[in-house]
Formats: sequence, C-alpha cells, structure tokens
Amino acid sequence: MGWDPITKAGRPGLPPNLDDYEKVYERFGWDEARAAMDGLPGGRGLNIAHEAVDRHAGGPLAGRVALRCLDRHDRITELTYAGLREETCRFANVLRGLGVRKGDRVFSLLGRVPELYVTALGTLKNTSVLSPLFPAFGPEPIRDRLRLGDGKVLVTSPELYTRKIAQIRDELPGLRHVLVVGGAAAPPGTVSYREAMDGADPVFEIPPTGPEDMALLHFTSGTTGTPKGAVHVHEAVVAHHATAAYALDLRRGDVFWCTADPGWVTGTSYGIIAPLTHGATLLVDAAEWSRGRWSRRS
Repeated sequence: MGWDPITKAGRPGLPPNLDDYEKVYERFGWDEARAAMDGLPGGRGLNIAHEAVDRHAGGPLAGRVALRCLDRHDRITELTYAGLREETCRFANVLRGLGVRKGDRVFSLLGRVPELYVTALGTLKNTSVLSPLFPAFGPEPIRDRLRLGDGKVLVTSPELYTRKIAQIRDELPGLRHVLVVGGAAAPPGTVSYREAMDGADPVFEIPPTGPEDMALLHFTSGTTGTPKGAVHVHEAVVAHHATAAYALDLRRGDVFWCTADPGWVTGTSYGIIAPLTHGATLLVDAAEWSRGRWSRRS
C-alpha cells in the first residue's frame, strides 16, 4: 500500500534543508554532522551548552534573542544569546559554590519559566547531569525519580516545593540542596534561586567534556512499573542538531515553539537544545496550557 509523501512548502528564496530525501541520504554522514559542531575551545571536548549558547554568544548572534518567554500575565521576558550565556554561567557557578561537580545529578521541577532553561544549560556547563521532572507529577513519582537518579540538587518553585516536596524531603537524604524560583521568601530548608544567582560570577569556563560524558537523565513514564532512567551523553547534540535541520527544517533566525514539556525527552531535545544549536529563538509560553491557548501558535 502506498501513501502520499508529507511535504511542506519552502520559504521564499530558501529551499528546504531536506530538498531531496534520496540525495540527502546518499551524502549524509555522521562525520559531517559532527563537523557542524564547534567543540570546546582548545580541543577540550564537546559540551551541549557550548554548542547551544556560548558559540553563538561569542559571535554575530550575541544580540539575537535566544529565549522569549510569555508569562501568565502576558509579560514578556527576553534573553539574548549573550544574556543567556551570562545567566547560565551564573548558575554553573552557583552549582560550583554548592560543591556540585561533574556527574552530580541536578533535577528541575518547574513550569516553563526562564529559570528552567537557565538551570538546564547551566547544569550542562558545569558537566553535571540534568534530570528534568514533569511538574504535573505527584509527590510519589517525584520521590521515586529523585531516589533512583540520586538527586543532589533540586530547582523548583515555592508552590511546588510546599505541595510536593516538603512532605517527602525526609525520604530523600541524598537531596542536599533545594533552590526555589520566585516567591517573597524561600521556604524553610531551601535557598532563594535569585539571591544565589545575584551573588554568582557571570563568567565560567566549561571544563573539559568528553563526547561520551553523561549529560541528561530522563525517566520513562512509569505507567508499566518502576520508571527507568535513560542516559543521554553530550554527543547526542550532534543528532539533535541534524534531525532538527532535516525533520523540522530549523535554521538560524527561526522562531520555534515546542509543545512538549521539558520534563519529557522531546521537550528537552527539541524544546531546548536543538533550536538553540541552530541559532533560533525559542518561544516559551507559560500561559498556553493553563489558558487553553496552545493551538494559537501551532
């Protein structure tokens, strides 16, 4: 049985990245895909955060908007690539100040706010391991993942901490630090994210990072039993970049919105990493799901 191929119109004056599948298939090679990445300066390896942020922040895209966030009150916050480099460097230095090192697990439990993206990329800069959690999870699924993933740091909001973390905190002896985003005052036993960031240096040199070094720890849904952790290494950025070019036709200057929450793998791979590696603007709308407006920008 045959079917009509899925096609999409090219942009005025620009052919699609995948103009002819057979020709692209014949010429594609992973060595060429790897060559699209800059690598860390001085041949120090390959780090996702450098490919997504720093290499653009040091060039002609420094002033381009990397992250445009619309909050629930329709207020817009923008971070250029240069601004995102500074914020992610600050967060990497916050982690260093807390004694968090290479391979240590940093979990996030946040809605789609700018701090979520800074946490994700700053963690990768520090060569720590990011494990994003879906904010709709209840206390038990959160506890299971923090325990299985050996979470050392959690970044969350005061509301989510009070409703979902405080009651299980005693069951997580390995969770040493909780940073809370927003709120008038940090709940007892937590640290204000903003205060920590305000005191951090905006300059950070990414340590040597091997392509096979662990970068992300995603968990399965747990619907068929105990959730299972899936490891993603820093070299996964090569596949994220290549597939975003061919499957999503992403390129420099695009404005991209991803429906998937970063708590799931698609929302990290294609909702954070891939658009930024292409020098696109990532559109984040925290109001879409709560107001039922998600179809407006689809």
